[in-house]
Amino acid sequence: MKKHLLVLLLLTGMQAAAQQPPVKIQKGTTRHGPENGSLLIIGGNVGSTAAVWEKFTELAGGKEKARIVVVTTASGDSAAFDQKDVEIVKKETGIRQVTLLHTSDLKEANSEKFIAPLKTATGVYFVGGRQWRIADSYLNTLTHRAFQEVLERGGVIAGSSAGASIQGSFLWRGDTKGPEILVGDHTQGLGFLKNSAIDQHLLKRNREFDLVDFIRKSPQLIGLGLDEATAVVVRRDTLEVVGKSYVVIYDHNTIVRSDNKHITADNKEDYTASSGPFFYLSAGQRYDLANRKVIQAEKKRSNTAEE
Repeated sequence: MKKHLLVLLLLTGMQAAAQQPPVKIQKGTTRHGPENGSLLIIGGNVGSTAAVWEKFTELAGGKEKARIVVVTTASGDSAAFDQKDVEIVKKETGIRQVTLLHTSDLKEANSEKFIAPLKTATGVYFVGGRQWRIADSYLNTLTHRAFQEVLERGGVIAGSSAGASIQGSFLWRGDTKGPEILVGDHTQGLGFLKNSAIDQHLLKRNREFDLVDFIRKSPQLIGLGLDEATAVVVRRDTLEVVGKSYVVIYDHNTIVRSDNKHITADNKEDYTASSGPFFYLSAGQRYDLANRKVIQAEKKRSNTAEE
């Protein structure tokens, strides 16, 4: 009897999710990034990485003015009342106004009462865990719309590990059976970074080649792979790397050039001319998502230049 009840509850939840009307995203001028606000996409295990937390605090409006909502849904129901992640954000940023948000109930996620903290939030932080839990709980709900509105007001959406992958439009490693299944039973992310698939824990877990075939077959998508304690900041269509390790860019053109063993650029500073199917960026480097090219750093003028 209990088994039949559990199956019924699962089917009811799946039907409710399927009936959710899609959140409408207005057409804009950006190819991948948000029209307003910023994304902070973190590869996991951020710990006390100062550069990442300082950037989050800055983008949220500074520690005196920031109002943060920490979404713990990816960690499972045990995190519903656990203030651990709230305390971590407070400790690492100095921000005092931090609120926990958690549900696995679509009805609750569609209630005005539940989204009240998001109405005044300047930043949202998605913790790690399993990204499909976030999709099951918030996709196409009033809460999803409220997340979008944080960006529209100029705020920041941040997330680490599962909280990074959920920000893409295609949900990578979203299967309920485990993260080793790359394209699984959940494939729709929250879409803050449009036309994208995002992987995390990249170098730590030897995942560098996992996105290659997928992006080869999906030229409209950009692939991002982030190592631990490393993040990208995305403002409109400009991406910048912060943190301790590397970010990998998976672009269809780079993969095709690699397949054909044909590199068109002689300039060694053109990272998109990689002889492999992807290329690395490190802290401080920037990338143009609209035009799919690395933004070269301006060379410093010599002090001995003639006046």
